[in-house]
Amino acid sequence: MTAPAVHYTVVPADPGAHLFQVTLRVAAPDPAGQRLWMPAWIPGSYMIRDFARHVVTLEARDDQGPLPVAKLDKQTWRCAPARGALEVRYQVYAWDLSVRGAHFDQTHAYFNGPCLFLAAAGREQDPCAVTLHPPPGLDHWRVATTLPRTAGTPPWAFGDYAAASYHELIDHPVEMGTFDLVDFSVAGTPHHVAVTGRHHAHLGRLAADLERICRVHADLFGGLPEMERYLFLVTAVGEGYGGLEHRSSCSLLCRRDELPPGPEAPVDEGYRNLLGLCSHEYFHLWNVKRIRPAAFVPCDLTREVHTRLLWAFEGITSYYDDLALARSGVIAPESYLELLGRTATRVWRGPGRRLQSVAESSFDAWTRFYKQDENAPNAIVSYYAKGALVALALDLTLRRASRDAAGLDDLMRRLWQDYGRAETGVPEDAVEALASELAGTPLDDFFARHVHGTDDVPLADLLADVGVAVRFRPAAGPGDKGGRPAADPPPVHLGARLEPGDGGLRVATVTWGGPAHAAGLAAGDLLLAVDGIRATGDGVQRRLAHGRPGQRLRLHAFRRDELLELELVLGAPPADTVYLEFQQDPAPERLARRRRWLGLRE
Repeated sequence: MTAPAVHYTVVPADPGAHLFQVTLRVAAPDPAGQRLWMPAWIPGSYMIRDFARHVVTLEARDDQGPLPVAKLDKQTWRCAPARGALEVRYQVYAWDLSVRGAHFDQTHAYFNGPCLFLAAAGREQDPCAVTLHPPPGLDHWRVATTLPRTAGTPPWAFGDYAAASYHELIDHPVEMGTFDLVDFSVAGTPHHVAVTGRHHAHLGRLAADLERICRVHADLFGGLPEMERYLFLVTAVGEGYGGLEHRSSCSLLCRRDELPPGPEAPVDEGYRNLLGLCSHEYFHLWNVKRIRPAAFVPCDLTREVHTRLLWAFEGITSYYDDLALARSGVIAPESYLELLGRTATRVWRGPGRRLQSVAESSFDAWTRFYKQDENAPNAIVSYYAKGALVALALDLTLRRASRDAAGLDDLMRRLWQDYGRAETGVPEDAVEALASELAGTPLDDFFARHVHGTDDVPLADLLADVGVAVRFRPAAGPGDKGGRPAADPPPVHLGARLEPGDGGLRVATVTWGGPAHAAGLAAGDLLLAVDGIRATGDGVQRRLAHGRPGQRLRLHAFRRDELLELELVLGAPPADTVYLEFQQDPAPERLARRRRWLGLRE
């Protein structure tokens, strides 16, 4: 058998030190000296993470002995010319328990390819072979990954795997450990859920609900992309949340109490949250992994890659993730309206939506959305949350303009047919052009106002077409996420978000134009007392519950080590909390449109 041109051997070597040992063998290295590089970011998470910083040691040798290695920059090395095959041995520190990184201890091992695999420059398109070994003394562990197995490696086992190229190699995360497995099938393709971490979940219930949701997405696109199987990698923890899409799998981090405890347990808020996350990452099978911005084809993983289309890729996906829960029948339509109201609330509570468009938010994801500071709510908008509202508005606009002959489903199918199947990359103006074509009329004004401009989407007007009323109210308290009616909101507000601090309340954010802003409070201040009474969370809420607009409060706070005395004038709370309601007895044509929108049967 011919040795592979590029071969990796991975050993989780030291669980206490959290070290992977990786050996890279290049059969025919560059005669001038092989250059090696490691990605600076991982697709789907638009932030420079500099994975090379976790490389602890690195040494090279050829058939005759050790070779000098020079580091060229933060993520690139060059080996001296090799006499024969080149072998590079290096250690990677893995203590990032997230969907983006690598993590290894005595309970499990997990890694994403960009964190672990050096690329041999000039060999990125060559087939790769990977041999996975268990940690010393833990031969009972198993492997969960969608990396293709080579002949002789049983399912879920350590052994030999392969990939057609480096970029395919790093798009299959790997979980090693004692995970639990459950299976189901969609469109004849096996689907698996591997759950790592302590839990008491009813995995049969999880599989049954996921099957219904995945079928909705597959039916929308007319079937699944070409793949042998799909894998949900779930890590259950006490506190945590995250998801990242891959070519035939996804990595998920959730709270263990979000998993369903039994076959008949109601879909509570936590489980609904998990199902929405699974739905989101599964929709990315089409939208992002194959329907991609042209700027990502090919994808340069050494630097930032900018596009103004993330609102369409993440925002539209965020629209469909919860919509699929309703279309599948996993949640009731009323529950879906609550989720929509919560999304709208997140957008309406951010003053930044009036300053930054979703196109600008997309372009600046690297430096603003993924690197948010205490002023972020005032200065930026989320291309996820507002992008989802734009997607909803675009769906209803298409339905209105075409007299229900076309909607966002049709736009996604066109993107799949025109760009996704061949993975040719979506030009920056293609979404707008296709939408106008489907509408039968130019939608330039819609995109100018709501995508490239900062106008709020006209939810009330558009949702009226499907018999849904949009309501606004003040927030009922710090934990109010919106989405539901609420009684007796506080008569006043501070215009600041407070968190427990050392001996007081720490100011986390200050809303521009609010009472705290006018008083001179700043993020990071430690609020000590209100009108001479020690500041506690309960105490401040009680004071607000009995306050009145125009009332003056005397505040004492530390800024750094300096004591400040400030006067704050309470203001009336803004009506920035959104909830939606089905109209009572809507006109038959509105009810029919609602059923088509939500995929409900007559």
